[in-house]
Amino acid sequence: VQLQASGGGLVQTGGSLGLSCVNTGTIARINRMGWYRQTPGKEREAVSCISSSEDFTYYADSVKGRFTISRENDKRTLYLQMDSLKPEDTAVYFCAAAHDFIAWIGGGNHVEYWGKGTLVTVSS
Repeated sequence: VQLQASGGGLVQTGGSLGLSCVNTGTIARINRMGWYRQTPGKEREAVSCISSSEDFTYYADSVKGRFTISRENDKRTLYLQMDSLKPEDTAVYFCAAAHDFIAWIGGGNHVEYWGKGTLVTVSS
């Protein structure tokens, strides 16, 4: 699994931004894919996760109702639609993948695959 994220940028408060993450590795599908984010001086935060069958999703309380995660397995692509963005959403966002949901508990120590981060900046 090799993850390549894109879509970060600068947006005003209340705006929207979409992130994408493509799996370009030889392993076509992995059960759990999702996003983490990190800002300087803060711990890495699990943002959202989705199962391969899309019957399970997880959202951090801080983004629930504003962010929507989805995936297209035939395109090996993961998405994160971020609406009603707030300055506190400013962070480097990382695409992540693992076999088990436990990877989204405990700061990402059980994440098996990481993509390079993409910066999201929300101006006030």
